[in-house]
Amino acid sequence: MQVESLDIRNLSEAQAREIAELLVRVWPKSTKTIEIRQRQLLELGLGYEGLEERAPRSFYIREDGELIAHSAVISRSIRTASGELAIAGLTRVCTAPEQRGRGLGEIIVRPVFDLVDAGLFSFSLFQTTDNVRGFYEKLGACIVRNPIVNSLSNSPGESPFWDPVIMRYPSGGSWPSGEIDLCGPGY
Repeated sequence: MQVESLDIRNLSEAQAREIAELLVRVWPKSTKTIEIRQRQLLELGLGYEGLEERAPRSFYIREDGELIAHSAVISRSIRTASGELAIAGLTRVCTAPEQRGRGLGEIIVRPVFDLVDAGLFSFSLFQTTDNVRGFYEKLGACIVRNPIVNSLSNSPGESPFWDPVIMRYPSGGSWPSGEIDLCGPGY
């Protein structure tokens, strides 16, 4: 099983649509059509001007020509009481429902965590649900208890994340205390 990678800045409309179709299948929401998710994917790479090795990336697995698993990483600079921190925003992690139980989740998340392990980012920060929390803990992640805000929002005191569980990888290291400002919307 091979994980392929693509710079999101070079994502074609067709590639974004294929990923969007998988996302909608895994997380059906009346407000998130294939077209909306496709547009969101294409917008992930817009305006990125950071280090080339931190460029937004899409990781995916195909089997028999079909997209069966996906994850993405976006580079974010967050503000903490100790200063700014470069983090890998893990996002859009999904596995086709009929493919679950094969270990694809770990295979598709590992490339993002490998970027942290290689020192390109201090941590990976992401949101998830209680049902998936144990999966990430087995991979070395832990819960983040800090308040998370977006100072650029019209409601700066509200969490920009919508899922109830905020996690980071790795569980070790010098994670800052106090408020974490995403300096942008949730992902």
